Amino acid sequence: MASIAVIRALRRRMSSTSSISPSRSISTLVLGEFEGGRIKPSCLSAVEAAKSLGKDNSISMLLAGSGSSLREAAAMAASLHPSVSEVLVADSDMFAHPLAEPWAKLIHLAQQKGSYSHVIASSGSFGKNIFPRAAALLDVSPITDVVEISDSHLFVRPIYAGNALSTVRYTGAGPCMLTIRSTSFPASTIIDDSKSNEAPISQVDLSTFNEESVGKSRFVKLASQATERPDLGNARVVVTGGRALKTAENFKMIEKLAEKLGAAVGATRAAVDAGYVPNDLQVGQTGKIVAPELYMAFGVSGAIQHLAGMKDSKVIVAVNKDADAPIFQVADYGLVGDLFEVIPELLEKLPEKK
Repeated sequence: MASIAVIRALRRRMSSTSSISPSRSISTLVLGEFEGGRIKPSCLSAVEAAKSLGKDNSISMLLAGSGSSLREAAAMAASLHPSVSEVLVADSDMFAHPLAEPWAKLIHLAQQKGSYSHVIASSGSFGKNIFPRAAALLDVSPITDVVEISDSHLFVRPIYAGNALSTVRYTGAGPCMLTIRSTSFPASTIIDDSKSNEAPISQVDLSTFNEESVGKSRFVKLASQATERPDLGNARVVVTGGRALKTAENFKMIEKLAEKLGAAVGATRAAVDAGYVPNDLQVGQTGKIVAPELYMAFGVSGAIQHLAGMKDSKVIVAVNKDADAPIFQVADYGLVGDLFEVIPELLEKLPEKK
C-alpha cells in the first residue's frame, strides 16, 4: 500500500509540473533603470530577454523616481522598443534613490494589480539590490544570472564561476522572477519616432504607500567620479589592469591608455583590494560582467573569478610577463612582455583622441 501511495504522489507531482506550459498566457514586468532622464541599455536587454519568453508576451516596464527626469525617462521608454506595451510610472520622492525597501514594496504592489507571470531585471547592482527582497515579499525563489531562455519556464545560468552551465526549470508559483546578464541579450537601441506607436504611460496608485514602506535604510550620499569615459558595463572597449601595476600611481597609465582609446577602465579584484582603484571598476565574478568588442588586459594573470566576468568579450588582448599565465588561454592576441615598457610605447604611438 505504501508503494501505491508513493506512485500516486509522483503522478500528482508530474501532473503539476507538466501543467506549466509555455503556451499559457505570458505577461512580463521589466524593471526599468534610468539616469539623467535616459533609459539605461541594460533595460533594453531585459526587454529582449522578455521577448524570448513567448510570442504573445505582454511586456510592461516599471519606472520609479520623481521630477522631470522621471517624465523624460517615461517618454523615452514609451517609444524605446515596439515590444513594450505599457509603461508604469511611480512618481514619488520615496523612489528618488534605488533603495531596496520601497522598490520591493512597489514590485509587490504592481504584481498584485497586474498578476504578471514573469518579473525581469538586469543582473546589475540595481537588480541584485532589489530582487531578493521583492522575491521574499512575493514568497518566490528568483533565478539569477540567466544567460539563455529556452522557454517560459526553462532557463540556463552559469555555475562554478562560469565553467559550467546549469539548465533550470521553474516549477514554483507565480511570478517567475529572473535577473538576466545583459551581455547575453544584446540589443541595439530602437526608438520609434512615430507617436502612434508609443506605449501608453500609466501612473501607479501609491495611496497605500506610507513612511513604513521606506523601511529602515536611508540614502546617505552618492560618491562618483566625474569622467568622460564610457560606462564599464556597456563600453565597446575596456582596458583592465591587474596587481602587477604595483601602485595606484602606476595604474594611471591604464587610465591614460583608456582615454586615448575612448575606453572604459577595468580592474582585477587584486588591484581593487590593493587600493589602486575603487571597487566599482572591478571586473569578474564578484564585480561587473562585461562583453566588449575589445578587452585589453595588462598585468592580469587570469584567475578563474576574473575570467568569469570577461571571457565573452569579442576580442581579448593580453600582456603579461608570465608566458604561462592563464589569461593567454582565452586571449585572441597575447604578448609576453613588461607592461611598463608596452604601455608607454602604446601611449607614444597611439594618436590623441579627437
